[in-house]
Amino acid sequence: MKSEKITPGPARWYDDACGTALGLELLGERWSMLVVRELMFGARRFSELRSGLPGVSANVLTQRLEGLARAGVLVRHGAPSPRYELTCWGYEAEETIQALGRWAARSPAHDPTLPLSAASMMLSLRTMIDPARAGGMALTIGFRFPRDSFVAGLSAGELPIVRAPVAGDMVFEAVPEVLAGVIYGKRPIAAAEAAGELAFHGNRAAAEAFIDLFHLPEKARAPHAPG
Repeated sequence: MKSEKITPGPARWYDDACGTALGLELLGERWSMLVVRELMFGARRFSELRSGLPGVSANVLTQRLEGLARAGVLVRHGAPSPRYELTCWGYEAEETIQALGRWAARSPAHDPTLPLSAASMMLSLRTMIDPARAGGMALTIGFRFPRDSFVAGLSAGELPIVRAPVAGDMVFEAVPEVLAGVIYGKRPIAAAEAAGELAFHGNRAAAEAFIDLFHLPEKARAPHAPG
């Protein structure tokens, strides 16, 4: 399907030749980077983006989509119910989002219990996996969320993830916040099951080994007060 023509030209805030300054002009407006995050696993409709970003208004989301399209970060397909998709260049922003996420997770203010979207949960797994710990593990893992599902294929320390019908050696079914508590908070699978918050199917020993591949980084030390 033919994409709409994109007219480049992000807003100029800094008049600074540094690439970091331009990066902030491209993705620095409130919600822009999170819109890109939500599109990392393929095209989404407007309603699907709002579902993943419940705090954004329809008006602001429309503005951000239009701005990202003008900048060449995404394209809009079809009508009257368009789908929004990252360009090849837009997908390259994943490394930037991952680096920012790793850095910010070291802040003492980081609260992993806050709400998060399914796409955010999946991107966090691609970000926080420990390749050395994964070693020669090879698994296919399915994740079913209330309005989305994904399949991850662990191999050679890498974890490609696609949006697809659930399948695999093991399947987790929960809301993203519960899954985050199991994977990052190390809440036992059985405890989440007993509370009726998670359904698990598959090899439990393999699941525990998979969960052990993910650990939040050590918090940065607070500066000492002068004295």
